[in-house]
Amino acid sequence: MMSKMKYFSMAVAIATLSACAPKSADEKVPGVDLTSLDTTVVAANDFYQYACGGWMQKNPLRPEHARFGSFDKLIEENQEQIRELFNELSKSQAAAGTNERKIADLYNMGLDSVRLNEEGAAPLKPYLDEIAAVATPADKAAMIAKLHRRNASPFFMIYVSGDEKNSAMNIIGTYQGGMSMGDRDYYINNDDATVAVREAYKTYVNRLFTLCGYTAEQAAAAVETVMKVETELAKAAFSRVELRNPELNYNKMTYDQLKAEYNNIDWDAYFAALGVEAQDVVVGQKNAMATVNNLVAGLSDDEFRTYLAYNMINCAADCLSDDFTTAQFDFFGRALSGKEEQEPRWKHALAVPNSLMSEAVGEMYVNKFFSAESKERMVTMVQNLATALGQHIDALEWMSDETKARAHEKLSTFHVKIGYPDVWEDYSALEINPEESYLANALRAVEFQNAKNLAEAYKPVNKDKWLISPQTVNAYYNPTTNEICFPAGILQPPFFNADADDAVNYGAIGVVIGHEMTHGFDDQGRQYDKDGNLNNWWQKEDEERFNQLADKLVAQFDKVVVLDGENGPVYANGRFTLGENIADQGGLRVAYTAFHNTLNGVEPEAIDGFTADQRFYLGYAALWAGNVRDAEILRRTTTDPHSLGRWRVNATLRNIEDFYQAFGVTPDNDMYLAPEERVIIW
Repeated sequence: MMSKMKYFSMAVAIATLSACAPKSADEKVPGVDLTSLDTTVVAANDFYQYACGGWMQKNPLRPEHARFGSFDKLIEENQEQIRELFNELSKSQAAAGTNERKIADLYNMGLDSVRLNEEGAAPLKPYLDEIAAVATPADKAAMIAKLHRRNASPFFMIYVSGDEKNSAMNIIGTYQGGMSMGDRDYYINNDDATVAVREAYKTYVNRLFTLCGYTAEQAAAAVETVMKVETELAKAAFSRVELRNPELNYNKMTYDQLKAEYNNIDWDAYFAALGVEAQDVVVGQKNAMATVNNLVAGLSDDEFRTYLAYNMINCAADCLSDDFTTAQFDFFGRALSGKEEQEPRWKHALAVPNSLMSEAVGEMYVNKFFSAESKERMVTMVQNLATALGQHIDALEWMSDETKARAHEKLSTFHVKIGYPDVWEDYSALEINPEESYLANALRAVEFQNAKNLAEAYKPVNKDKWLISPQTVNAYYNPTTNEICFPAGILQPPFFNADADDAVNYGAIGVVIGHEMTHGFDDQGRQYDKDGNLNNWWQKEDEERFNQLADKLVAQFDKVVVLDGENGPVYANGRFTLGENIADQGGLRVAYTAFHNTLNGVEPEAIDGFTADQRFYLGYAALWAGNVRDAEILRRTTTDPHSLGRWRVNATLRNIEDFYQAFGVTPDNDMYLAPEERVIIW
């Protein structure tokens, strides 16, 4: 089940905050690690390389990585913390029925490669038998729903979220899906790199069916069916840019209208199997659903069952034997991202309870690695950033007073979540039984969570519900609840460093806080009002001026060459990454103002030869230090709304005058952009 959020996709932290993980008294983390710099490069020519080049040299890509950066390093440290918790649970022999026992059992089942390899494809058999028995239109619709409850996404996806035009109430929505490669472009583009990915995908589909006992002829036919269905869905799908238009993707229908317009789907059977009494439904992409409607009627029974069987196998593969997980890695890891080696088994085993019992794990994580004092101190910094953003709104020359007043209203109603929820989720009704297969237990946990989400349909939105777990290394803004969330998991270096000075921390966590706040006013977020409703609160002239500035920023990033390919340069997609680029720039500017507000006009002394302003920008750049494979650059340029780390630094900073002053950027430097070409939105 999906929900609509704006992820930072890289983390947070704060000055004067205590560290999350215990350290010895002598163990200090430098605010600016001088060994992470590349002083052979002039900062004013390539600030990213200057600030991060040493880190990149010290942290080469390992075979298991498609990208490894400071963010990924923090994720790995986070995994080690959770591994420590899980190992302690495994030794403690907690009582049956407790969260601790359920987590330990799930984790240990995932580690048991001997049992998994002995079982092979056998755990899949009852699920595939169920699909093989599908015959009637009602059977077909019910089976689609059952797979949706298991987190597979045949034909389309389903979610429960606040109604974008009645945000106080939850509603059921549909979203284009059914494309297991993850993006429509992999099916319809014909450049050499995409064709190679597509061929690797066919090999992967063939391997899955072969592992399930299909003959060579049957597996080849199954590949043809899967590609036929997914290619048709891809042709009908919106592009990533079109998906960024909230109004275009909001098509609310009564249940009767849904049944009349997409009449080849037995919606009564679908919602009965989903466990929901349907009312109004938001169809995200009507053309995609029309194609689903045609496919449901046009596919033969065998084709239909084959496509659903593939979705089930693909969904289950990472809970099966090594030959399944290797096949999955060879496509999604190696062919799609350029990884050379699978991660160790314990990381896969850890991910299952960490995601399926996320708040139970989170409660243990917070108790060991995060303090209540830290949460309160974070509140203060968020308030400082909100004050600074208000100052920026007041100073805008392109916005009218009326729209400014509305912007202040929205800012004042931000719902802030920090560290961990006040009330933890209850897992007492979830059964974990080690006598059953790992797959059966994992799917039961998935269905347990999805059933709870589906039960919220057509009920008032619970604004205290967390949409990610406390141990997650990320942050988000959610437009329909107008909330910003900073979990405990990301309140660690380099995002927050208790040993660092305020300049570095404002450049790191401060920018992240400002980034999430700015999402409320980016090209998507600005379309939602203070209550989270999709409602245009802008004066027409202000909207036009905003769009002019946004178009100018799009043009800047469209010129960025992310990779010099064999067939010519590959460019960034400025329209697709617009929201994140606006938020990066806004986060930097607002955090800089918030930091200077704390100085009261007193300039701090230089540290290690760097002024406070220089340390602020070095703190920001350190968030994005990393190495990345060419295949991963191509994948992220297609699927990730965030710019690549190098350009989150260099392309963004070229617009900011305070950066020019800090590092003496002149027209003779490569980082220089003429004043008339710079873009400042927030």
